[in-house]
Amino acid sequence: MTQSLSRRALLTTAGALAVTGCSSGPADASERQYASSPFRRLTDAQWRARLPGLSYDVLRREATERPGTSPLDNEHRRGTFVCRGCDLPLFRSQWKFDSGTGWPSFYEVIAANIGTKTDFGIGVPRTEYHCARCLGHQGHLFMDGPRPTGKRYCNNGVALKFQPS
Repeated sequence: MTQSLSRRALLTTAGALAVTGCSSGPADASERQYASSPFRRLTDAQWRARLPGLSYDVLRREATERPGTSPLDNEHRRGTFVCRGCDLPLFRSQWKFDSGTGWPSFYEVIAANIGTKTDFGIGVPRTEYHCARCLGHQGHLFMDGPRPTGKRYCNNGVALKFQPS
């Protein structure tokens, strides 16, 4: 009986954490300029029609692509990385670096074009960032990047498109 209660308590707690991890959290200041964006009014069916399968899963369901699978990890031309959901510019190519993680990584972002929230999806708090215009999930921010910022925006390649200059 005690083992059963412990298991039940553990499952209940894990379920509560999972629900908390999926909550959208409060919008930060960078999202307010896009509050009336038409991308915010698209239905789930419209997003499914707009996006390839894995891009939909990442951008709309906060999934993660497998490391080492994105061709954008090896993209080295000059240009801009934009949100696959709405084409909002997020990163300049000169901010990209090889983090060795298997995901495109950047040490700087166009700050006005992203929003952030605390994500508890794996049980520990992380900073999730998303496109401020369409709210599409991009990745997570870590503080182990190179100078000058020390930041690593670890992005899902399927959440981005590259536009060469």
